[in-house]
Amino acid sequence: MTQENNMQVPFFTFRDFPDGIHARIEQTLVEEYRRQQFILGASVQEFERSFSDYIGVKEAVGVGNGFDALVLSLRALGVGPGDDVLLPGNSFIATINAVQQVGATPVLLDPDEKTYNLTAQAVNQAITQHTKAVIPVHLFGLPCPMPQIMQVAQEKGILVVEDCAQAHGAVVAGRQVGSFGHVNAFSFYPTKNLGAVGDAGAVVSQDLERLNFIRKYQNYGQSQRYAYELPGVNSRLDSLQAAVLSVKLPYLGQLNEERRRLARSYSQQLAGVGDLECPAEVPPGTEPVFHLYVVRTRQRDALQQYLQKKGISTLVHYPVPAHLQKAYGHLGLRKGGLPVTEALAATSLSLPLYPGMTEGEQHYVVEQVQHFFA
Repeated sequence: MTQENNMQVPFFTFRDFPDGIHARIEQTLVEEYRRQQFILGASVQEFERSFSDYIGVKEAVGVGNGFDALVLSLRALGVGPGDDVLLPGNSFIATINAVQQVGATPVLLDPDEKTYNLTAQAVNQAITQHTKAVIPVHLFGLPCPMPQIMQVAQEKGILVVEDCAQAHGAVVAGRQVGSFGHVNAFSFYPTKNLGAVGDAGAVVSQDLERLNFIRKYQNYGQSQRYAYELPGVNSRLDSLQAAVLSVKLPYLGQLNEERRRLARSYSQQLAGVGDLECPAEVPPGTEPVFHLYVVRTRQRDALQQYLQKKGISTLVHYPVPAHLQKAYGHLGLRKGGLPVTEALAATSLSLPLYPGMTEGEQHYVVEQVQHFFA
């Protein structure tokens, strides 16, 4: 039966899922305020321990945001001027910005046209004598083939920074993303699978020496109060955000399973509809977490406009690739330089998906997509 045309479906919204989590977060914020330890308090240390245990690494360092996590990861690995860093051309702009922030040169690669992620073969073919590192981005919550990428990195002597901003809890080869690379970055932006109530991030690693560098560098370079070993920055995870993340972390598995359930439902109901291409089947041993549910169609713009008229909000990730942005013209890539990246930018559409999305909301989205292609 057709739903009413005035139904509104947001692209993303914060629902009380699982039941009662909003109340627990609000209570935690009140309690944390009363502790009066807002910067580098006990809650930060507690979250760092819990998150490192969850990822399966020796330690985690909370930082101000996901961008800083990338920058600090690169700095900890000694990446800087004269170094090339390989990364996908279809990532969010923060990834390429981080490379330029440390003075290195971004080398943009086309991703696999089915998974939208870097492959070990593409990385291997792009390595030169100037290549210092590679940043595999686990885009939309689908893990990159990390065992193969790490094998190439080891053979060629390059470093690896995993960009895990969209993939909290994703698994490949039986391990959490963030447990493979040398130093790895997470964002806890509010809409992430594990989100704070403001900006927040973390760096994780098995390498305690590099993490010790980050602990000093993120706090003005000081090893103890008013003792500065190096010129650092201010990028600290505040205690309020850490406390919220500690409340949400135990529910991350449940939140991710709800995302997977919604994604399966979309894929089953949208299979064979028009020229719509749903997310690819994942390889065995891989567990995506569907930070986004992205479909492709040659009629992307018309579909987005149609859904908007029906009260359904969608987004395009990302409409103009980095190499076609004015800020990166100096890289020398022109239109046609990254054909897969450009095709993804022209045909991809992210449908609404969020924990707590109702059956009626998802049915309405599916129904309207089917109507568009009928």
